[in-house]
Amino acid sequence: MAKALRESTYLNSLFSAGLFKKNQGRIARLWTWIVVTAAVVWGAWTLQARLLVEYGDLIRIGVPTLVVLAGAWAAFRLVHFPRFADFLIDVEGEMGKVSWPGWGELWRATVVVLVTMFLFSVVLFGYDMLWQYFLRWCSILQA
Repeated sequence: MAKALRESTYLNSLFSAGLFKKNQGRIARLWTWIVVTAAVVWGAWTLQARLLVEYGDLIRIGVPTLVVLAGAWAAFRLVHFPRFADFLIDVEGEMGKVSWPGWGELWRATVVVLVTMFLFSVVLFGYDMLWQYFLRWCSILQA
């Protein structure tokens, strides 16, 4: 039975209302749903603002609303699709095993990255100036 659930297609899952392992991976599923739904909302807003401008209010507001509702449902079904849900459950489990740095280590690492980036930018600026001088001296680059 469990194997049959895992082998179902997303299209079959789209028209069902069952929840797959509903108490596992809740945070990963919630944030995945939020991000996918936000992308759908942004797309619907863009649709309304750019493509449906010349239509009446019913079409200009109704079509994006239907797109948002259908997209939110599709995103909800996506996070309960067995193969993808198992992936999100595994992701949340692995994230629990990560050793997160403390504030002190985070600040030190941030300073190291910023100083390194500054030094690289100074070195690259020096190389750029050197090449410009050389290419102007060779009359390849004109002033």
